[in-house]
Amino acid sequence: MKANEIKINIDGKEFTAKAGTNLLQAAMDSGVYIPYLCYYPGMKPFGACRMCMVDIEGPRGITSVASCTVPVEDGLIVRTHTEGVKKTRGEVMNLLISEHPHGCLNCHRVDLCGSSDICLRHVSVTDRCVTCPKNERCELKDTVRYMEMDLDTSLPYKYRNIPLETSDPFWEMDMNLCIVCVRCVRVCDEVRGDNALGFVERAGRSLIGTSMGTSLLESGCEFCGACVDVCPTGALVERKHKWDKPQKKVESICPLCPVGCKINFEIDKKDRMIRTTPVLNAPVNNGQVCFKGKFGLDWVNDSRKLNQPSVRNNGVLEPTNFSKAIDYVVDSLGSFKKEEYALFLSPTGLTNEDFYVAQKFSREVMGSNNIDILSSDKNDTFESMEKLLGHPVATNSISNIGNSKAILVINSNLNEDHNIIDLSIKKAVKSEASLIVIDQRETEIARRATKWLRPFPGTESILMGGIIRIIIDEMLGDSDFINNKSEGFEEFRNSIWAFDIVKVSNATGVSEKDIQEVARLFAGKAFNGFGSIIFSMEMFQNEIKKSFVESIVNLALVTGNIGTESSGIFPLLFGGNELGARDMGCIPTEDRKDWGLEDFTKAIKNGEIKAAQIVGDFSRDLGDQSKEFIDSLEKLEFLAVHAIFDNDFVNSADVVLPLASFAEMNGTFTNIERRVQRVFPMMKGKMMKEFHGRCLIL
Repeated sequence: MKANEIKINIDGKEFTAKAGTNLLQAAMDSGVYIPYLCYYPGMKPFGACRMCMVDIEGPRGITSVASCTVPVEDGLIVRTHTEGVKKTRGEVMNLLISEHPHGCLNCHRVDLCGSSDICLRHVSVTDRCVTCPKNERCELKDTVRYMEMDLDTSLPYKYRNIPLETSDPFWEMDMNLCIVCVRCVRVCDEVRGDNALGFVERAGRSLIGTSMGTSLLESGCEFCGACVDVCPTGALVERKHKWDKPQKKVESICPLCPVGCKINFEIDKKDRMIRTTPVLNAPVNNGQVCFKGKFGLDWVNDSRKLNQPSVRNNGVLEPTNFSKAIDYVVDSLGSFKKEEYALFLSPTGLTNEDFYVAQKFSREVMGSNNIDILSSDKNDTFESMEKLLGHPVATNSISNIGNSKAILVINSNLNEDHNIIDLSIKKAVKSEASLIVIDQRETEIARRATKWLRPFPGTESILMGGIIRIIIDEMLGDSDFINNKSEGFEEFRNSIWAFDIVKVSNATGVSEKDIQEVARLFAGKAFNGFGSIIFSMEMFQNEIKKSFVESIVNLALVTGNIGTESSGIFPLLFGGNELGARDMGCIPTEDRKDWGLEDFTKAIKNGEIKAAQIVGDFSRDLGDQSKEFIDSLEKLEFLAVHAIFDNDFVNSADVVLPLASFAEMNGTFTNIERRVQRVFPMMKGKMMKEFHGRCLIL
């Protein structure tokens, strides 16, 4: 038994439990089921439903308690099936169903009827479980089954007859089915930090709604869908595929950003993805997803996906089969010399295995090192971080940001781009961490900042130099870390004298007072390894990215915020598997290690690159250089495009090959923390897998 574990006895069986855990969670962790309706893992115990009542034996005899509110103690004796407990649960359930439709709950045919069957007991449509959008996914129904109740309640039942709320874009709210467990309100407050939902009174009843009676769209809701995920009944349901039932559930990874959230994908009998729910015990997202992961993945069902190859003939793309299309690619590429060929890959949607095979094809078959992921960040930017730290990626896990006491966020719209990281920041701020934001934009996270600086565009590295200068001048740095775990400090300190505070203020437009306050605030609260620095380079010009990254690393080193549990540097990538692509070698080699999209565009225009393959669909990954790169493709003598949908590259393509989506792939993604996670196929591929196609070309 581990040091932080204790022994408890449940129904005569002995189990170990983690000290400080509530009894209900300890029972679930031990495989013992206790019915509950208001409790939810990851949220504070509430004790409202009283369905989790148990008897515990103590010095004062037997006591009935709500198990979610009782912390476990060593030697605790628990009884979950006594007559008194059963009676209490039955009375609670009777109270619940007096205000909840229950026509099917006490019927012996509940497992036999379908939604279109005529009820022989003449139960109205609004009172039937089989017509509820959450039928067979309802926790209330599961609880009734477990309790084996007859539900012959003497309490009068009256349907609330409250109109359905349909004003919001992604889900519907039916307060006739609400049992007021308050999970939705609590997850919105405790976990998401939005407070979009609350208690409201209607006709003398306490129900759920927005505080001012407005739509969720107007109440500050970010449409993460957490309230829908925790709702135990059909009170909150997704609008799209509302009535569809899953045939299977597949656990896989969201491809839309490099956070790498683990999600359950529900697939119906027609092989459509109908719903997503976050995996509760996932180490990255801890049972949460963003609005994109919850409502933005149904494009995998889109009928507009490419499902047949095309070859250009007399200026027109004509459909063909895979065999002919691949033969055409092989014959065409054979006429180009090594460095005349280039391979461009999307950092989103492709697996590590795809990237590995792709770079092997480029280097071993075509003999070309002209391979790159189409990202707006140059490779030498990452090399500068690798030179200083040994690796160009996050130095800690996302969840540990929540333990930081000082968080510096630079040029990052986290709420929209890396939403789960924003949740860790909200957790830290709730624990009185200081949040410093450096950004010209008034982002959502900037409104929550302890201190918000708005330097002139392109002067961020100068501002960072000024902050470091103040920390060194006022001896606010971590001298033990500097002396024992870093090198070259004397040389660096001499170079930092150039950042005079007055000159820095004039160059950046930030007052001397604000620069001093931020330096003292971060160095003070981040001391002894409690500071996190989160940054992106999305809006920076290429010429300042390298110096900016170096200033970030130097700030972390000076303050000792590398290598501890509650600190770290978090460079934000935008491609869902961009780090995996870099790890697999999908970047130029030594002779062109400083090349980026801009350099490849020039090489195409100058005729150095005459043939290319583009693999993947792109959106923001190209940044501001998108149009210039797309226009340059007309200069190529041969272009093969592998894509899921018709896109801007297809217009210039000589051959188009359909690409499998992440929902049809089997492989791995690498997230922003360097965590390698499995991606499982959940839908049947309607075209040849890209991995297979590349092997055939090989």
